[in-house]
Amino acid sequence: MSEIDFLIEKFNLALHPEGGYFKESYRSTEKIEQRALPKNYQGDRNHSTCIYFLLTSNTFSAFHKINQDEIWHFYAGSPLKLYIISDSGKYSEHIIGNNFSAGQVPQFVVPGGHWFAAKTIDANGYSFVGCTVAPGFDFADFVLPERMTLIEKFPQHEAVITMLTAPQT
Repeated sequence: MSEIDFLIEKFNLALHPEGGYFKESYRSTEKIEQRALPKNYQGDRNHSTCIYFLLTSNTFSAFHKINQDEIWHFYAGSPLKLYIISDSGKYSEHIIGNNFSAGQVPQFVVPGGHWFAAKTIDANGYSFVGCTVAPGFDFADFVLPERMTLIEKFPQHEAVITMLTAPQT
């Protein structure tokens, strides 16, 4: 059994709509009422949620956004590159991993409302990470745009958007 297959089985990971594999590992029992949340939330939210997330060199996390800040935690495998575009079009890249002398960090926060994608750096490898969201994740907060929608919004980033979105059908 490969290490990737082991992780999928061990952590009961399933395919994620943005790419890769995931399993929710925590959802707080306490909730924040909608009236206490900003207007871009519809409905109550748990205080916090956390998932295991696995990408392989054959997969990527496609550009998407959520309302919340998302904290990425590196666990094992290849370093992972995060690609981020702010709503104003500012582009940045960040590497999470455990080679600290090379500038990698074990955690990184993607600000809420930013478009972001991720890809494993090493060929024939995998990246096993965790993602923590507060207020807790709900698919109502998840936006997975079509490629052309993002290219029209950010034409200056067409190459990276094309690399990290699914072709339109």
